Amino acid sequence: MGNKRVMVPASEVDLTAVKYIPENIQAPHLTGFWFKFFLKLVEVPGIGSLIVNHIKNENKFDEKLKYTVIPEVPMFKPEFPPQEPEPAVVSMEEDAKPEDRVELALKCLPEYDPSSNWSGDATASFRYWKIRDYAHAYRSNFTTPSMVAERFISAIEEFNNKYPAAPLLISFDPDDLRKQAAASTQRFEQGNPLSILDGIFMAIKDDIDCYPHPSKGATTWMHEVREVKKDAVSVSRLRSCGAILVGKANMHELGLGTTGNNANYGTTRNPHDPDRYTGGSSSGPAAIVASGLCSAALGTDGGGSIRIPSSLCGVVGLKSTYGRTDMTGSLCADGTVAIIGPIATTVEDTLLVYSAILGSSPADRIPLRPSLPCVPNFSSQESLQSVESLRLGKYTEWFNDVFSTDISDKCENVLSRLSEKHGCTTVEIVIPELHEMRIAHLVSIGSEASCALNPDCNDGKGERLTYDTRTNLTLFRSFTATDYVAAQRLRRRLMYFHMEIFKKVDIIVLPTTGMTAPRIPPSALKVGETNLQVSGNLMRFIIAANLLGLPAVTVPVGYDKQGLPIGMQLIGRPWCEASILRLAATIEETCAEPKKKPLQYYDILKGN
Repeated sequence: MGNKRVMVPASEVDLTAVKYIPENIQAPHLTGFWFKFFLKLVEVPGIGSLIVNHIKNENKFDEKLKYTVIPEVPMFKPEFPPQEPEPAVVSMEEDAKPEDRVELALKCLPEYDPSSNWSGDATASFRYWKIRDYAHAYRSNFTTPSMVAERFISAIEEFNNKYPAAPLLISFDPDDLRKQAAASTQRFEQGNPLSILDGIFMAIKDDIDCYPHPSKGATTWMHEVREVKKDAVSVSRLRSCGAILVGKANMHELGLGTTGNNANYGTTRNPHDPDRYTGGSSSGPAAIVASGLCSAALGTDGGGSIRIPSSLCGVVGLKSTYGRTDMTGSLCADGTVAIIGPIATTVEDTLLVYSAILGSSPADRIPLRPSLPCVPNFSSQESLQSVESLRLGKYTEWFNDVFSTDISDKCENVLSRLSEKHGCTTVEIVIPELHEMRIAHLVSIGSEASCALNPDCNDGKGERLTYDTRTNLTLFRSFTATDYVAAQRLRRRLMYFHMEIFKKVDIIVLPTTGMTAPRIPPSALKVGETNLQVSGNLMRFIIAANLLGLPAVTVPVGYDKQGLPIGMQLIGRPWCEASILRLAATIEETCAEPKKKPLQYYDILKGN
């Protein structure tokens, strides 16, 4: 008796009475023997239910879902109100050829002279090669895609010989790579490259189809039950632009983790400190880009899986609006929180890859009614003026809830520079019900994952999953239909709160993660680990973009006292990717600290 709670309608919530409550996740941190012992217990009928229910009660799941009257009707996938057009943009046709969209995006970029960097001062501060640098080198006959391919193959062989195993790619065919590179080299020799992306090396996360490679989701068995017969839509769009697809990048198994730990194939290491995690689940894509081996990669993001590793590895990661990219041909194609998006070393390169892969699926266009995709026109005077007029929303108490003040201080410095140099205004905002948002997201993504995996798990494949995946699935299977519907009611409330905020601000600004790259416990390499406190720190600022389908980008802004990268996250209105990309480019150019060369870095363009 006395457990019932009643929420007032979202429109009647008194924001002045909202109190920020720091997150305090209650769950054990386990690795090694004790992790295996814990898993055996939670998988025992009866005993397991008691343990899982205890963890859920400690984290107030039933209080927020079962015992609460939520007046809003459920929102089973993101629904967006109409948005005002973005300023200083160039619109694109979703059905246009990918190479035509890329060419249009290229014309919107600021002027750049690759020749000055090719022959530049060797003592200058570290910078990554841009896609335009590669294109210049190919067109000038300084090198060829085939020459770069040989350097890439040598580097991957070096990675594959490491002990313990720390692979960037878990499916790699040197002969296929040489074949693609030879075809690209021939196109350049004939003077007809397909686009600026021709000859550009890109990796594809292992939950996105890239024929002829299998899609395992970094499991040991997914390829046995799901045959890859063709490229995913996003991959086929890159291929039509001439991109060289190097193989399938490592990841946290089935995307159900935030560190990138993988006991099946080996855990990818952070290029800035090999004793630390990359973040996940797109661990391989972020690490291979940060290492200089690929200009870009495709990842998926259902709970920060692009933004978390991008932030921890010091690169750019874009999570577009839900439905902006076609998910056909990915393992998470049927969910309501995930997207396919690009990871690259610069905002410019992120924009070029995004222009190639964008385009909603026919099934999404009717219910989502996406506005025309746009890219910022950096070459226009109006572009500068649009940055100056930006209102940036900051929830200070949340913004400062980080594991190390290095993170909040660096991000605060960026806001100060944006104000001083560009006239941006920071507006204080309040976002209610953050704890409810985390629970609603977990129930949503967990229920969708469980639904997709149950048939194969019940067919005997479940025992071949890693211990942390099995632990997560045990929690996910405890969610009821009541929990799921309540989570979707919360989704509608939280959408209302955020749409009201966007009437007052243009972009919400936050750190990307609440901590920098965590250390890898040696005992976790063999059997994995469960550490929901670390997951909570990594996902603290991530959830809104996934549960509500909002666009978000992480851009590197500096380093902590240990030299580990810090990312800043920009969350935009629905369909307003151009606005967050424009601000990200401004931060990258004028507000961020100089980049540091990762400890594991390969210059495959020059071969240095």
